[in-house]
Amino acid sequence: MQESEVIIERRGTAGIIRLNRPRALNSLTLAMIRSIAEALDGFARDADVATVVATGEGERGFCAGGDIRALHESARAGDGLAGTFWREEFRLNHMIAVYPKPYVALMDGITMGGGVGLSSHGRHRIVTERTRLAMPETGIGYVPDVGATWLLPKAPGEAGTWLGLTGLDIAAADAIYAHLADLQIASSRLAEVIETLSGLPRGSSSGDVDGVLQVYAEPAGESRLRQNATMIDRAFRFDSVEEILAVLDVEDGEFAAETRRVLLARSPTSLKLALRLLRAGRRSASLAECLGRELGACLQMLDNPDFFEGIRAAVIDKDRNPKWSPASVEAVKAQTVEKFLKPAEPPLLL
Repeated sequence: MQESEVIIERRGTAGIIRLNRPRALNSLTLAMIRSIAEALDGFARDADVATVVATGEGERGFCAGGDIRALHESARAGDGLAGTFWREEFRLNHMIAVYPKPYVALMDGITMGGGVGLSSHGRHRIVTERTRLAMPETGIGYVPDVGATWLLPKAPGEAGTWLGLTGLDIAAADAIYAHLADLQIASSRLAEVIETLSGLPRGSSSGDVDGVLQVYAEPAGESRLRQNATMIDRAFRFDSVEEILAVLDVEDGEFAAETRRVLLARSPTSLKLALRLLRAGRRSASLAECLGRELGACLQMLDNPDFFEGIRAAVIDKDRNPKWSPASVEAVKAQTVEKFLKPAEPPLLL
């Protein structure tokens, strides 16, 4: 019998949600999204559940994001699954953000894309020495989603803009600095953390959970983003990708040079759209507003050649050599970006 892709269990007063596709880095399918949402709804109504813990099976990652191969196949077939996946995933992200009970995400190992959506919207976000967090979407011809355009603008200075445009992965200290996580706990102690949380009394508060987590917390070390904050703010304060690249071109140091090299390898269309969405997120009043805008952009992605080309190069042919169209940011027309900002029909209902 095939084991479930999401394992739901009760341990004491803790409701445990275990993502169970370790060979696929726990990447999300539509069935998994639905299982998680159903579990959260059940735990919220269960008076005997004091806290909910989300974790990933295997030692490599919490969740590497959505199953982009399945999304690619759906988009090619035009069967509507991709749109349904995004709608239900975004509703789940919002559900986590407003969840009535303490929600603890254990972001051990790779936590990317949809994995960030399952964790960084939660009330208690735990990273470990193995955490590698990223919103890598511009590298596959896509854009930061799952509410990232709400989360990233809240990072200090322009750190969130750097994260959203480069798609580079960061370590635990950077995730905490960027307000995407709260505490670092050693991976070797996570089982102990879950056991302690399962012993909390019914009706425990977020303060009670914080008290438990603080006992296990350890220093996260130096943040690379903090160390390079002045340069990041100087380059990424602009509202055009061309201006950002121009500043990076005259900046000294390997960090600036690496950042520019990475940006030049990303989808030019994705870069321009991601920047627009991040700036709109900065002005937005709610996560729901950002999710609705992201959904509109995602649905338009189904007609975007870079989306197909990026996934082809990353997970199908795996040549890591996408041919973007247009091939440069200067060649991306304003009307091309504008078409992605069309509201979703029907709108996202939360």
